[in-house]
Amino acid sequence: VDKDALDTQVKDRKIQEAAEKARNEALANEMKQNDKIICMLEERQKNEIRNINKAISEFQKNFQKPETRSEFDLSDPQALKKDRPARLSDSDPRCTVSGLQKFMGEDLNYDQRMKFQKEQFREWCLQQQRDWKNALADQKYADDLYDKQRIEIDRKTVEQQQKEEEKRRAVCAAIKDFNRSQASELAERKKLEKHQKMKDDMDEISSLLQGDLLSENPEQAVSSFGRHRVVTDRWKGMTPDQLMAIRHSQQQQVLEKLRLKEEECQRDAEWDRQRIQAARAQLVLERHHQRRHRECRQALDNINADLSREQKSKNTYLKEEEYSNCPTEEYYTQFNTTSR
Repeated sequence: VDKDALDTQVKDRKIQEAAEKARNEALANEMKQNDKIICMLEERQKNEIRNINKAISEFQKNFQKPETRSEFDLSDPQALKKDRPARLSDSDPRCTVSGLQKFMGEDLNYDQRMKFQKEQFREWCLQQQRDWKNALADQKYADDLYDKQRIEIDRKTVEQQQKEEEKRRAVCAAIKDFNRSQASELAERKKLEKHQKMKDDMDEISSLLQGDLLSENPEQAVSSFGRHRVVTDRWKGMTPDQLMAIRHSQQQQVLEKLRLKEEECQRDAEWDRQRIQAARAQLVLERHHQRRHRECRQALDNINADLSREQKSKNTYLKEEEYSNCPTEEYYTQFNTTSR
């Protein structure tokens, strides 16, 4: 590695960075100065526009008054005060049909007519109030008469209800006595029916207990087609010998299942042992390959190191030969070019 050339490059790089930084700072200062100048120009322009507007306003105020305009009569605020009324009287010749200044009910006697109409309306309202009061009095008298009639009707209704209640009590007492006698007769009849039912139930129970159904007689399940066949709706279960034979076959099945399970466990154990041995052999083989690869890598690194040393020595020798054969000026020129 040519350290001097690298140092020179680093120094040049730093000089370029410093120059670029100085150029950026100069540009930034110039931009700030330009911004200040632009702000000053904008402020000056605003002041000039403000002064021009002020001068225009003063000129218009002093020399361009509204009264001097030819169309001032169209926008005169005192025009309505200066003008005559639209109608001086009902017979004003200016109030033509096309002028739309006189309509039905808008004559100049409107206030007197409205006053007369209001007085007439007040008289009508008073008359309606008097009629309403009389109607209320008549309605009150009718309501009082209706309330008296309702009270009399309610009194008669209460007396009628009391009489009907006494009759209803007498009827209820008679019905209660009749129901009491009927209940006693019904209780006696139920007692007799219950006694008879209990006797029938005891007879039925004794008959069932002594029958073949509840006694579970196995002979009733034997078919008429042979003793090896049974009637399914009468079959009461297998005999002890049949149950013993079934239990014996079940025990044989259990033993056979245990034997098969043990053989399966032995096979699984053998497969596990073989898998473990194969895994160990694979691990040993992988370690052997890794060791071989490491040895080859180390040998290759040694060969590369030897070749590198030989190449360096050869390059050094060639450089010494080259420097010894060239002149001093050419040597320095070549050295400077290499450094760059």
